[in-house]
Amino acid sequence: MIEQELTEKIINASIEVHKSLGSGLLKSAFQECLYFELKSRNLYVQKEIPCPIVYRDIKLDHGYRIDLLVENKVIIEIKTVECFTDVPTAQVLSYLKLGGYPVGLLINFHTKLLKNEIKRFINTPYILCEALCKTQRI
Repeated sequence: MIEQELTEKIINASIEVHKSLGSGLLKSAFQECLYFELKSRNLYVQKEIPCPIVYRDIKLDHGYRIDLLVENKVIIEIKTVECFTDVPTAQVLSYLKLGGYPVGLLINFHTKLLKNEIKRFINTPYILCEALCKTQRI
């Protein structure tokens, strides 16, 4: 399955979770429900994946964890915040770089309309670029 199809399935599952639960729960609740929803759609999903830092050819487990990893291709970082700042964006970009994953989704469940709070990131060999629910390569 190509990454675009996979992210579409993930976004649809996220919208389903948000429709069912609303926006008032903790991150951990949304993470567990999205994990369940993705598994029920026959996707291979892992949660709380360690993301070590490589420094001088040594892997250091510094406590970074990817919320969800789908099909070993797409990382999902879940937030429940008023609005995105640069910090979650930097977090996703770091996970893409450190893990070598091709795609990342940043999803904020603390909103009335979920589609407005989803950011997609593409890790190409030369450029990390960001697009809001649309993939564009520079």
